Amino acid sequence: MKKNLIVVLLGMLFAVASCSFTNKSLDTVNDSDKDKLLIEIIAYMLEKGHYEPKDINDDFSVSVFEEFIDVLDPTKRYFIESDIKEFEKYKFQIDDQIKNTDISFFNLVHKRLMKRMDEASEIYKDILSKPFNFDAKETIDIDYEDQTFVASKKELRERWRKQLKYATISTFDSKLTDKDKPLSKTEAEKAARELTKTTLDDFFDFVNNEYDREDWFGQYINTIVEGFDPHTYYFAPEDKDKFDVSMSGKFEGIGARLQKKKDEIKIVEVISGGPIWRDQNIEVGDEIVKVGQKPDEEPVDVTGMQLNDAIKLMKGPKGTNVYLTVKKVDGSVQVVKITRDLVEMEESYAKSATVEKEDHKYGIINLPKFYIDFKDYNNRNAASDVAKEIERLKEAGMEGLVLDLRDNGGGSLRTVVEMAGLFIKDGPVVQVKSSAGTEEKVVHEDKDERIQWDGPLVLLVNELSASASEILAAAMQDYKRAVVIGSKQTFGKGTVQNVWSLSDIVRSNEHGDLGALKVTTQKFYRINGGSTQLEGVKSDVVVPDKYSYIDLGERDQQNPLAWDKISPADYKPWNGYIDYKQTIANSTKRMEANSQLKLIEENAKWLKEQQDENVVSLSYSDYKKEKEVVLEKSKHFKDIYNYKTDLTFESLRYEKDLFVKDTVLKEKRERWHNDLSRDVYVEEAISVLKDLKMNNIKNNTKLAAIKG
Repeated sequence: MKKNLIVVLLGMLFAVASCSFTNKSLDTVNDSDKDKLLIEIIAYMLEKGHYEPKDINDDFSVSVFEEFIDVLDPTKRYFIESDIKEFEKYKFQIDDQIKNTDISFFNLVHKRLMKRMDEASEIYKDILSKPFNFDAKETIDIDYEDQTFVASKKELRERWRKQLKYATISTFDSKLTDKDKPLSKTEAEKAARELTKTTLDDFFDFVNNEYDREDWFGQYINTIVEGFDPHTYYFAPEDKDKFDVSMSGKFEGIGARLQKKKDEIKIVEVISGGPIWRDQNIEVGDEIVKVGQKPDEEPVDVTGMQLNDAIKLMKGPKGTNVYLTVKKVDGSVQVVKITRDLVEMEESYAKSATVEKEDHKYGIINLPKFYIDFKDYNNRNAASDVAKEIERLKEAGMEGLVLDLRDNGGGSLRTVVEMAGLFIKDGPVVQVKSSAGTEEKVVHEDKDERIQWDGPLVLLVNELSASASEILAAAMQDYKRAVVIGSKQTFGKGTVQNVWSLSDIVRSNEHGDLGALKVTTQKFYRINGGSTQLEGVKSDVVVPDKYSYIDLGERDQQNPLAWDKISPADYKPWNGYIDYKQTIANSTKRMEANSQLKLIEENAKWLKEQQDENVVSLSYSDYKKEKEVVLEKSKHFKDIYNYKTDLTFESLRYEKDLFVKDTVLKEKRERWHNDLSRDVYVEEAISVLKDLKMNNIKNNTKLAAIKG
């Protein structure tokens, strides 16, 4: 597979180098020339290198048109109806412009946006110079997607007024109810309004002084490339540097991965060991509303801000604080102080513990990602580390193993194949195709007949288990080697991407660094022939969690590749168990009767209702009533976090020896064990291990001391 990929890349680079991508033909060196060059290169690379190239036609043109307008003005408070009508003359021409490296559409929209933003800066200042009437009975619809652009500047001003009032009401409430220094209604209204103005002043200053034409053009390019699939992305030079830093595994920040959807910036991953992970007050699904640098300074509202710009506000030197105003998944709002730090990637490595229940001992391994050292595979990788932990757990008397892949976003394909080999004798693990519409595929197999663990096995997954996690879970499920417990389905990312430097492709480049393009080049398939793309892996035993009804995963992304099926690989299911189906039936029955899971299910449905409620009152009395309802509901669901199992967790001997010198590691493990002791999913996983009964292994399989 690796050899095939190298051939593809070399062929592509040769093809591009043989074309006319050279600046020598350009008369002048300016932004317009650079923009056209980028369009030309990227269009060619997408056509030749993408797994499933799209026809750049009128339908594609319409999609780019609508998405670009939406990216620039998600809350529809800059452009007016006449602007859109003027832009629409290009609605079916963008495909032709891409082919002819014409950027007329971008130039028109960008120029108009700059004009409308200048006008908007005067509108908000005027509106915020006058008091808001929080006694008035009025509402705002915050679902902007289906709203139309206003027809006049008078209507635009009214839209701004409601949005600004909505942005101010929570601050008005906090100033009014401050325990240390409560203000009068008049004082609170004025202070809240001034804070909103300061936030917008900072935002417009930032856009005017820090955001240039190149940044806006980068947004346009990404609207084009993301039309192919959600994981194909253009990195401007500065963004590419950030990507390289993140891939190195060493960076300073808050320790979270963010994603922008419409005008909201949400937490989509909390990095193990990072500042947010240690703080425990922010979780996946929370929305970051404001960012402050000091407790006595007004925070900057990041709603509607470009994601990279919001990230710049959150980043900073190790040891400094950032104050995040967070809208929780349940709708409540709180300010969380996070101390920036070097994200401790040690917590991204596999870790294990023994689990005791009723005089029986089991093992649990938590794997946050499928990591690998590409420069030295023997240095450290997920497969070899998990193999070592299995051996240590076996020495401790493990009777069954839980492999926790929850929140595992994926990683190295090689480690997945080797890790699957720890649990099966030999055979295919995953199938990979490098081009849609062809029958050609590569089957990745475990060829080592040794088995590291032949006992009972449970895999824990959730909606955030993606990519490599899904490959392993699918393989274990197809072999009937393990019981998969978790969400209705995993994330559904069944594709792989490669990053190519654009500067390496252009001869005689006079424009400096051109950035890079991340392109989807391959697609994964299960050994049963089904893709993991979009549909993910469906759990054998489905358990509710807080994300059960919230839109997450590949299916919630823009332009995802479709699910499809190819011919299955040649494999034989595991024959080590005699009660596989009955075990799943027993687990399902227990889950249905579990009161903790019923409460989690109720919470999940309520969270969905909160998300679907888009009409919000701007009356303070109604706002307070709604807030009280949310707080009461939150109290009702507090019992979810007070749950306690009868399981006992303990570190292995080698870690206990490390605790003598490393008290921080000891604290981390104690906290992890405490979390596990309240985890209903781990509790059920242990019950499943107890149910699984081993049949005699028919083949004389030689167990390895260490495999991997």
